[in-house]
Amino acid sequence: MSAVAPASEDRALIDRFLEMMAAEAGAARNTINAYRSDLALASDFLHGRLSSAGADDLARLSTEWLTLSKASVARKSAALRRFFAFLADEGLRGDDPGAALPRPGASRALPKVLDHADMDRLFAAIAARIARDPPDPTDLRLSALVELLYGSGLRATELVSLPLRAIAPDRPYLILRGKGGTERLVPLSDRARAVVALWRAQVPSDSPWLFPSGKTHLSRIRLYQLLKGLAAEAGIPPERVSPHVLRHAFATHLLAGGADLRALQAMLGHADIATTEIYTHVDASRLVELVNARHPLAEATARVDAKKRGA
Repeated sequence: MSAVAPASEDRALIDRFLEMMAAEAGAARNTINAYRSDLALASDFLHGRLSSAGADDLARLSTEWLTLSKASVARKSAALRRFFAFLADEGLRGDDPGAALPRPGASRALPKVLDHADMDRLFAAIAARIARDPPDPTDLRLSALVELLYGSGLRATELVSLPLRAIAPDRPYLILRGKGGTERLVPLSDRARAVVALWRAQVPSDSPWLFPSGKTHLSRIRLYQLLKGLAAEAGIPPERVSPHVLRHAFATHLLAGGADLRALQAMLGHADIATTEIYTHVDASRLVELVNARHPLAEATARVDAKKRGA
């Protein structure tokens, strides 16, 4: 099976995915080329319907790999899993069928995550920028971008394309319209709204975008670059920081604080709860502590222990 150009819809989505891989993950040219080839071959096999493939389609595709080495199958599976995870995270499909792909001798790595100390360093670097004399308005923009990524869990595309008036000073939420016209409510902290108000004062009133750039809005690639520059200033390896990593930190830190998984699913805009479950890698000790403190049996155990002490 030789690599051919995938159908137009697949081709456009593959190009967007590879653009993200180059900007966010800093993937090498050879990696990008290998992913492009693997995705094009898969799209060809599925007659240009890779982006909408289901578990049965991927099972058929996997049978084509039976004669390949484990290393080749692992690489192809990794390319497709990352592609489907990208589509799900961007709201371009409501599920992630990647679990149907083979995993020859490899376990799925957890997504990158930043802890609270890392976030403190990022915000300290932003504060140092804002305190500079003379002030630079783009530092307010960076502050607003980070507040919305970490404080509301927005996707990169959703963030950079926000309309100028999308966030109202007196409304503690944002309504986003996703694929198929579906809407979701995203919470906004008082702090985020205050920072956005400071930045919006710098934006021309006739701009259709909250984060304008040239004739359109800020690009995803430029957003990646800004975050990696901020990470370097904060003393964090730039490869550890990206829009998705901040969205991931939003989710994991909320869960660690006791947030409900279904509520988080709604805030993140996941159609399938299974997609949200990748964010549940909180510490086992935290989960044990939560069960011991909140489960009804914990109260019964406490009563038994009290009776024993009184005996």
